[in-house]
Amino acid sequence: MSKLVAAALQMRSGTEPEANADAFEALVREAAGQGAQYVQSPEMTGVLVRSREDLASRIAGERGALVVDRAQALARELSIFVHLGSTAVALDNGRVANRAFLFAPDGQLVITYDKLHMFDVDLDNGESWRESATYAPGERAVVADLPFGRLGFAICYDLRFPQLFRALARAEAQVLTAPAAFTRQTGEAHWHVLVRSRAIENGAFMISAAQGGLHEDGRETYGHSLIVDPWGRVLAEVDGDAPGIAIAELDLDQVAAARAKIPNLKNARDFSVARVSGGVSAERKAS
Repeated sequence: MSKLVAAALQMRSGTEPEANADAFEALVREAAGQGAQYVQSPEMTGVLVRSREDLASRIAGERGALVVDRAQALARELSIFVHLGSTAVALDNGRVANRAFLFAPDGQLVITYDKLHMFDVDLDNGESWRESATYAPGERAVVADLPFGRLGFAICYDLRFPQLFRALARAEAQVLTAPAAFTRQTGEAHWHVLVRSRAIENGAFMISAAQGGLHEDGRETYGHSLIVDPWGRVLAEVDGDAPGIAIAELDLDQVAAARAKIPNLKNARDFSVARVSGGVSAERKAS
């Protein structure tokens, strides 16, 4: 099949995993009721806790994570693809993975993907983040071959690294994903242009489910979950930061059409970078 009804779920995850799993389930069921065949949730669906100590007390390993079990059960029951945008997973070495899961309509796990790029930044007004203090970065990019096409994976801050999305597109991904928990400050400045740019640059659909609103741990996220087509047009958006669903039909034939019109993947060339001085030479200056 070349067409897919996709949904991006916008959430406001808090500090309690069971409440978050319940909110996630309600949105998945609503999206499936609207005809969605693929459903994506935001980054950190299972729990959103800033304190490292509080996070450690609320998470489990991959097999014990409540929201992961719920996603698998919903995929099987509703016969849809469920893409858990990410959740925190405890690792054996004491670190934490920011891990995405994709479950097939029979409930089988298709892939996991660990966020590659850590959000270590100092923003205006004293807002500061050091994800690398808690999370272990992933080591591999992932493209999944699915009945409707090829799906490429990324998470939140990965969105700012176009080379990742170019690598996914060169691996023939037709649908790119970036579930997120963008801060309000960075989201207002860059969210729409980044999501649309990754779609345009690679002639691919972009699906980005987002967290939105004021969370229990005090952070504020931007929302505006998006589905964008290969020409950069917004097909669906949750307009604001409240929980909701963005849903749209994707015609995967549009990917080949966009890449034929603007064949930048095919035309790309390797090149070197020369660094030269633009200053006035001492000899010329003396004259």
